[in-house]
Amino acid sequence: MVSIKLRSRDPLTVGEVAARSGIAVSALHFYESKGLISSTRSEGNQRRYARGILRRLAVIRVAQRMGVPLAVIAQALEQLPKGKAPTVADWRRLSAAWRDDLDARIRTLTMLRDQLDGCIGCGCLSLRACPLRNPEDIMATQGPGAHVGEASAKCR
Repeated sequence: MVSIKLRSRDPLTVGEVAARSGIAVSALHFYESKGLISSTRSEGNQRRYARGILRRLAVIRVAQRMGVPLAVIAQALEQLPKGKAPTVADWRRLSAAWRDDLDARIRTLTMLRDQLDGCIGCGCLSLRACPLRNPEDIMATQGPGAHVGEASAKCR
């Protein structure tokens, strides 16, 4: 475990932010290049971060774990003040905006899990359930590739 003793108002170095957040320095630089986080520079031209960056990074990491693309995270974070930590109200607003998409992905993944041993809408029509889920290969008109979710929905 990392033990860093700092005064509560001291800005953090990139190494300190990496140690406290568990995010690699290279990822911090990447996030900064994409406008997700910002820093100031010391007299020696070293990056310095406000302590609120730790909460901002936590928001980024949780959003990524939810499957939110970085571009969408960046758009959402543009609404927040750069130098301040996101508040509980900020997090509620951001997470509410991502909740519907997360719910849809959970439903899709649950459906995929439940169908792993059945028809996946590939068009082979070789399984017993295929004619029920994809009669006369109607899914071929919906584009190439498997249509797992659609195959399941047709059967229900």
